[in-house]
Amino acid sequence: MISLRERNCHSPEGSAPLSDADEDDLMKQIRGWKLIRNKPHHIEQQFQFSGFVHAMAFANRVAQLAESENHHPKICISYNKVNIQLFTHKVNGLHENDFIMAAKINGLNM
Repeated sequence: MISLRERNCHSPEGSAPLSDADEDDLMKQIRGWKLIRNKPHHIEQQFQFSGFVHAMAFANRVAQLAESENHHPKICISYNKVNIQLFTHKVNGLHENDFIMAAKINGLNM
């Protein structure tokens, strides 16, 4: 089985949002993320750094990753904290791409 970090995001065209069971299965593969089942379903995590410069450097690495995967998260920066939220607008909920990005973002923070 190929890990989420080894996959690439793909077009969600024609896809439906993931089922609750599929979301639960994929959550097991992304440490630190919270599943929020408000509409639309989304996943989020807060990353904390030693200061603003480190937080910004991380946010910029996330931005570069998002561009390369063509899947863009919501990023909020508050001094030494970076909050990231993922969901797929085209399906109005969670798609496999969101979990791929979460796994890859976790890899950036190692």
